[in-house]
Amino acid sequence: MVGCQSDRPEGTAQITVAAAADLVPAFEELARAYEAQTETRVVYSFGSTGMLAQQIANGAPVDVFAAANLAYVTQLEEQGLILPDTKALYARGRIVIWTSKEARFKPRHLQDLMSSEVERIAIANPDHAPYGIAARQALESANMWATAQSKIIYADNVRQAMQFAATGNADVAIIALSLSLSVNGDSVQIPEEMHQPLNQALAVIRSTEHQAEARSFVNFVSSSTGQAIMAKHGFTRPDPR
Repeated sequence: MVGCQSDRPEGTAQITVAAAADLVPAFEELARAYEAQTETRVVYSFGSTGMLAQQIANGAPVDVFAAANLAYVTQLEEQGLILPDTKALYARGRIVIWTSKEARFKPRHLQDLMSSEVERIAIANPDHAPYGIAARQALESANMWATAQSKIIYADNVRQAMQFAATGNADVAIIALSLSLSVNGDSVQIPEEMHQPLNQALAVIRSTEHQAEARSFVNFVSSSTGQAIMAKHGFTRPDPR
């Protein structure tokens, strides 16, 4: 889990938001916009959605959970850990094939990952990361999963998968479009029909001691200002189905 904390002037309110790793660039900008309009500071804990959900279930002091899919928020709802009326879809993500600027081989299609030029493919661990699940589903749709497994290295979250490729520890990574837009590199979007929609959900945690501020933040994410920031970082409005 990667933390990101704003300096807080004395007397101002503060909320902690557990947020999926694909949200780092978008939510950092969103926090600046939100803090400019309110007296509430935002502290982020970024990580894989599944790991964050487990931490919340174990009592981590979190006010808002912004997941990379709907399932983990629903799981917390079934455990009575969120305020149900705050549960909402707020974004839809995409996955891309990403390589660093220094990479010698630039895959243009999923099938290119089977080239001998590609020895290591980084993805977020699908056991607890929705973007890793989407990467696996895309490879399964292309009938490549069984063959590709010998090349795959698992990252704790989608941001770490990008870092593996950026540092040369992997030749290529399948990551979030939102992250690819924030760094120098080359990317190709994977067709959406090759994986389940990455409809992302958020909610206020029931145990919050800052319910008014947490609700305000959730509403801001879904506001026209918040959605404009999300769109800038490659997200679209989620499919409500």
